[in-house]
Amino acid sequence: MRHQKKRSHLNRFTSWRKATLVSMSRNLLIYQSVKTTKVKARAARPVLEKLISWGKENNLQSRRKAFSVLQDHKLVKLLFSEIAPLFAKRQGGYCRILPMGFRRGDGASRVIMELTEKRAVKRKPLKKKEAPGKPNTELTKTESEPATKPPEEKKSKQKFLGGLRKIFKKDKDAK
Repeated sequence: MRHQKKRSHLNRFTSWRKATLVSMSRNLLIYQSVKTTKVKARAARPVLEKLISWGKENNLQSRRKAFSVLQDHKLVKLLFSEIAPLFAKRQGGYCRILPMGFRRGDGASRVIMELTEKRAVKRKPLKKKEAPGKPNTELTKTESEPATKPPEEKKSKQKFLGGLRKIFKKDKDAK
């Protein structure tokens, strides 16, 4: 009999369901916020809460338990060194689920699942990539030309609709 075996199966086999929940927990630890469906978020919450509780214990056994779930040494180090200390004073409720609306295709309830305490994220400024050995032509043109002169319109070298005019001419000539 299946007494007290109620669980959200997420319409997956056991291994697929476990992989989904672990993957969602990993992404939540890395990005601190994940957009997902309400059912998946509610199923992933216990996994994440257990990981953060192990992170708060900070001993070898809890590190090994966390590694058995996360399967990544860098992520375990992140959990124990940066994420778990944020929740030192908190007894539970490490993540929140905020409603976002309904998905257009199938009407599934969408949510944002995020950590209640967030760490500071170090971001690098985005730079425009240049081809190696070629200077940025836009900058050199604007610097050399006066500001009063309007930019010249460039004529495209590509033929009308990729050369379809030739095809139509041949059809007219053949008739």
